Amino acid sequence: MNIETGPIPRLPRGFRDIPPEDVLLRERMIASVCSVYRRYGFEPLETPHIEYLDALGKHLPDVDAPDGGVFAFRDDSAEWVALRYDLTAPLARYVAEHEKDIVFPYRRYQVGPVFRLEKPGPGRFREFYQCDFDTVGAGSPAADAEACCALADALEAAGVERGGYIVKINNRKALNGALEAAGVVSAADGSASDNSLVVLRAIDKLDRVGMDGVIRLLGEGRKDESGDFTKGAGLSNSQIDSIVKYLRASGSGRTDVCDTLFEAVKDSETGREGVSELRAIHDMLSAAGFGEDRAVFDPLIVRGLAYYTGPVFEAALTFETTDERGEKKQFGSVAGGGRYDTLVERFLGRKVPATGASIGVDRLMSALKQLLPPDASAYSAPVLVTAMDPSLMPEYQKLVFEIRSAGIPAELFTGSGGFRKQLKYADRRNLPLAVICGEDELNSGTVSIKDLLLGRELSKDIKDRAAWVDDRPAQITAPRSELVATIKRMLSDNIK
Repeated sequence: MNIETGPIPRLPRGFRDIPPEDVLLRERMIASVCSVYRRYGFEPLETPHIEYLDALGKHLPDVDAPDGGVFAFRDDSAEWVALRYDLTAPLARYVAEHEKDIVFPYRRYQVGPVFRLEKPGPGRFREFYQCDFDTVGAGSPAADAEACCALADALEAAGVERGGYIVKINNRKALNGALEAAGVVSAADGSASDNSLVVLRAIDKLDRVGMDGVIRLLGEGRKDESGDFTKGAGLSNSQIDSIVKYLRASGSGRTDVCDTLFEAVKDSETGREGVSELRAIHDMLSAAGFGEDRAVFDPLIVRGLAYYTGPVFEAALTFETTDERGEKKQFGSVAGGGRYDTLVERFLGRKVPATGASIGVDRLMSALKQLLPPDASAYSAPVLVTAMDPSLMPEYQKLVFEIRSAGIPAELFTGSGGFRKQLKYADRRNLPLAVICGEDELNSGTVSIKDLLLGRELSKDIKDRAAWVDDRPAQITAPRSELVATIKRMLSDNIK
């Protein structure tokens, strides 16, 4: 801070301000998604932004500040606390703390910001919103199937049409079965070899490097186009063949995928259990009317390398978008989740089954801004009641409250300045309509309503009220008694 000039207005790295139109879009989107969650029987919960560090699952280091991607500090009692990095760890703490008061299965949803102390980049911020729902205390695959259904219904409620998304489902037990068959995971105790994470990371890169690239990463390693070399997992040819057999499991439908997956993991009890759970999920999805156009089985979904314990799922948008280089590509994943039966165990010392999913609010918003009409956000902006004559301010107050009472956002201009300044104000705010009521209109029992969206270009060169009134194409004069009905009709016409 410079004492002479004052503080410099700036944001911390990785943070951002959210403009009004994006806040409004986010509010509408979250309301739509949460209405689906409530329809599924989930109830709301709020937890603090700050938790004790160990409750978040982060270990205390022997240094001045914790790492692990969290914003952490010591509180007034010298305890380490941190900003939450997701909404699931606080849920586990809440369930363990209130176990005796909770009715299980416990179904909750929560929306809020989370914080990650990670390197920021394009579209990647250190504060972002998540919209979660979870079922704790239910070990049945029915809970996993319902999570997939809720994800699909939530995306449609938010504005993604059917056919514009797909929910991809896998089971970590099936994947672990493939690793077990390949000798990467021990069949005796389920323990993983030192390079098991290298294997999983290689599998997770299939979309980017192709099957040949994965095979190289499972073996000695891979050199990319820039010449950089990534050391591989060092598996033998027979081990690689076993994993590739799993990766190539496919079929024309969910049952076919289960059949080919079974052939790949049939020598593993864990793998067979995973495929059995997928078959149960298929039965329940089918019974609910969720066909292959909404949910598919995909053996390549990995998620949470050391976190998930059973079914995992990911919701991806399938429409094309243009990246910063002007290249066409699919939008990709906007939500994900799965079964995590060991998270609450950290607190209670015993397994508590749980499953759920999280929608990335900011990422879904980016998609909706491409899917929705360009001016869709404008319709939540208020109707402006202009104040042309200060002596008529009580009458303007009546007008604005009449409009608000009809459920329409409305604003009375309370600033200083004449008509031209009010016109500029409306233009800069991108307001949809303006109500004009001077002495002439008041005496004749009428009001004039200006369609600002339609007349935006025409109004740029208007200098006074008379010229605006004469600009008829974007303006309607209506009886005072029909004010609200006329506004509703004009707003409806704008949306069309």
